[in-house]
Amino acid sequence: MTEQSKIPLPQSEDEAEKPATLIERVVRNYDLVKLSPAPIPEDLVPPVKQRRRYRRAEEVVEDAQVTPVAEPETAPSAEASVAPESGTPRPEVVVPEVVAPAPEPVSAAPSQLPAVQDAAVPAVSPVVFSGPRHTVNRQHLRDQGLIVPEGSVTALLEEFRIVKRQLLLNASQLAQQGMGAAAQRILICSPHPGEGKSFTSVNLALAIAAEKESEVLLVDADFAKPSVLSMLGIPGGRGLMDALADPELDVADCVIGTDISGLWVLPAGNATNSDSEYLSSSRTRGVLDRLTQGAPNRIVIFDSPPALAASPAAELAKYVGQAVLVARADKTAQGALEDAISLLAGCPNIQLLLNAVHFSPSGRRFGSYYGYGG
Repeated sequence: MTEQSKIPLPQSEDEAEKPATLIERVVRNYDLVKLSPAPIPEDLVPPVKQRRRYRRAEEVVEDAQVTPVAEPETAPSAEASVAPESGTPRPEVVVPEVVAPAPEPVSAAPSQLPAVQDAAVPAVSPVVFSGPRHTVNRQHLRDQGLIVPEGSVTALLEEFRIVKRQLLLNASQLAQQGMGAAAQRILICSPHPGEGKSFTSVNLALAIAAEKESEVLLVDADFAKPSVLSMLGIPGGRGLMDALADPELDVADCVIGTDISGLWVLPAGNATNSDSEYLSSSRTRGVLDRLTQGAPNRIVIFDSPPALAASPAAELAKYVGQAVLVARADKTAQGALEDAISLLAGCPNIQLLLNAVHFSPSGRRFGSYYGYGG
């Protein structure tokens, strides 16, 4: 038999027209009004400017069309809004509106700010060589078996094209690794005299000078027996050692120009018995940085004395990004190579170049392709 207390009673006409929501039924059945918090005293209510204001979505859209900021309004009623057509309650959408804090005042005047930024990042002016230009004796280059600019493609030129391509690639990678100006410097050295280091230095400089977007500065760093100027057939003058010994002398003023586009030469300078001590001084880094200041496409090649015969090679190795150790195929011993490599340990990248090779296991002949016709 059905309990009479559980039989649903018929609803009145008012309740049928407007059904109670779930929240209203819970509040009515469980008397949740008793659980509401106590009223807050008026003296504890924060000012209106420090409170968050909530508006209906329609009011926010209307305010967006008005330029001036309206005064704070009272909070909307808690009663649910009713749609005019359906008669069903529609949930109220509230949008938080936070008043942005006022910007902090700037102590410095606006006109003074650009001056402060310019002082923090000083502009670096590029070094432009303005020394005298001399004509390189082409016939003298040909008599010594060197590369002749504007000449025909030979096997020697093709070999140094391959060597320079690898060195330029290494220089680019070292620059990306953050090595700085040292990435643009290459040291050419050999264990003993007569193994072809100056021959390699001049040919490599002539090959790099032919690049369309690079230039080369050939430095004669063999202070005891300089030979770069005589191989090119140009006169000498003040050079690197003079700039290291005289703080008032700008090393850029000692650079000599040539009629070969992209080729500059820095002489060794006056001979001294303290060349190694000058190279190890704190002034050396600043002098060498001056040679590439503002010129990221400039390669500096140092023709240094033999590593096992003089000490300047080991000192210069500390300032370059890569070193080329020239060994003669029919003369240099393995022990001499190992000793020279240990002395050049200040350089992070040492490569070996084998000179005077008369036999190739692969049978390659560079430059012969350009001799074919049709």
